This record gives sequence, structure tokens and C-alpha cells, in this order.
Amino acid sequence: MSRTGNEPFVDPFDQLAGRRSGASGVTAAGASWLASAGTYPRSTLALWRERPDAPVVLPCGTAFDMVNAPSIFGRRMLDQLWDEGPGSGPVAVHRGRVLLFAAPGTAQRLPFLLEWEEWGSQGRADGGRAEDVPPLLCHGSGDAVTVPAPAPAPEAAAGARSSRWLVAPDTRHPWLPGPEILLWAAVRAARAAVRISIFPPADQGAKVYDVSRRR
Repeated sequence: MSRTGNEPFVDPFDQLAGRRSGASGVTAAGASWLASAGTYPRSTLALWRERPDAPVVLPCGTAFDMVNAPSIFGRRMLDQLWDEGPGSGPVAVHRGRVLLFAAPGTAQRLPFLLEWEEWGSQGRADGGRAEDVPPLLCHGSGDAVTVPAPAPAPEAAAGARSSRWLVAPDTRHPWLPGPEILLWAAVRAARAAVRISIFPPADQGAKVYDVSRRR
């Protein structure tokens, strides 16, 4: 059914999120924030009104930058941000990579901070140095990334779990970590990676992050 420009925005995301027990989904405010990154936000929102399970490609550099990490290391960074740090902005999984939404400008500064930290940490014996951080892909101005759909695809759909939100955007102006915080999280995650644990890893897919703690 078509809608006129005067009709209020119907929030299918909140309705769908409410049906998923224990899951926090993209809200209407979060969808508006995501759409604001593009050149035609109204067109993006119109698409999501009709197809809330449609992923889209959005440009970086204005509303957000993106730090793209290997799956396991990205999860460790996310755990550090929530367990020991200030929390995170929106975070997604796409094609086996963890996508951490970051403050604009992060993509330009973070690689230099990692390089500086690596140079300054040479000779240390405490582990968890920047040289132990796997290559992180930083997407900023001039780049575009695929973000998951606001609502999950039907479970029967192929690849339904390959693209999903770990921390969904739920506000029009989300807090986003900058390069210094992500550097801290990366170094802490590298330090955690060198520890040998006698316990099997927890089910990372079931972990819930308390977004009320987000700054």
C-alpha cells in the first residue's frame, strides 16, 4: 500500500524487534540515523518501510566511519569496550567480519595511532602490543559499506545469519567511539588474545550487550 508524504512514519522496526525475545533491534530513530548517512535519506526510509529486511550500501565519513575487524578479534574488541570501557556505538556482523561504527575522522587517525603505538611498544614484554593487532580495515570519507537490514530476514532465507546487528542503532544521535578509544580496545583485545584460558569460549552469538550503559 502506498503512503503519502503527510503520513507519519510507521515504525515496523520496533514492532519486529518486539517479537524477538531478548533481542534489541533497529528502532525508527536508529533507522533515521542510518539513512542520514546517504544522499537520499527519504528514499532509504521509503525502501525500509516496504522492505525492512533489505540491506543497503551507505557512504562513510559524514554520519559515521567504520572499523572492519576479523570476526574473533572484533568480538574481543567489543567485549573490551563493554566490559572495561565506555561501551560502543552500533556494531554489526557482515560476511564474517565485525563492523564497528565509529566517529567521523576515525578512519584517518586510527591507522596512524596503531603505527605509533607499535613503534612505541617495541621492546616491551607485557604482550598485547599494537603489532599483535591484526589488520583493521578503516572506512572513511570516500568509502561505502554494506550495513545489515533494520529487520532480520526470515530464518529460512539463505545467508540470513551472515549479516546482522550485534548492537543495533536505537537513537537518532548515537554515541560513537573515536580513534583513541578503539586503539585502547584493540590493544586490550590483543593482550587478551595472548592469554591461555583453560575454559572453553562462551557462545558469542548469545551474548547480550547492555545498551543502557552506552555513553
